[in-house]
Amino acid sequence: MAHRKAAVERKTRETAIAVAIDLDGCGQAQLDTGIPFLEHMLEQVARHGVIDFEIKARGDLPVDAHHTVEDIGIVLGQAIAQALGDKAGIMRYGHAYIPLDEALSRVVLDFSGRPGLAYRVEFPRAHIGTFDVDLVHEFFQGFVSSAGVTLHIDNLFGRNAHHVAETIFKAFGRALRTAIAPDLRLDGQVPSTKGVL
Repeated sequence: MAHRKAAVERKTRETAIAVAIDLDGCGQAQLDTGIPFLEHMLEQVARHGVIDFEIKARGDLPVDAHHTVEDIGIVLGQAIAQALGDKAGIMRYGHAYIPLDEALSRVVLDFSGRPGLAYRVEFPRAHIGTFDVDLVHEFFQGFVSSAGVTLHIDNLFGRNAHHVAETIFKAFGRALRTAIAPDLRLDGQVPSTKGVL
């Protein structure tokens, strides 16, 4: 399997996002988004997904972080999809349960080519610092729509909002790591009876 890299840029009247990704990296993230809590979460994805990415984002943050967070999800999804190409030889599916103290979350994903998000998370408060927890959903909605991924996210337990968010992003990283890993038994075939994803 060739080294899997991609770089994607997206500019709108609201945001300018640039993502460079290496799916066969070592878990490093270089982040410049203007949203510290999101950067903390994205570091978890890189580390637990064992992928490298650089994300630079400029958005209309004085208005709200919504557009920037959503568009980062969109461009990250585009970059991963581009790096995977036809998805030949990958595991395709991934899942993870991740605990952090009292919190426990489960993430299950499928590089199916069919975007879909099932999101069952109730945060115990509306903000983590200045970060609006509704934007976690917006990030993942943007991601699945551009990556062509079916993604299920469930928070099973949690009283601390920071812990809830962190278990979600860590589980996402770990599930992503499994799904994009080479399937040595598949011998380079596309993991679908259709022959295409």
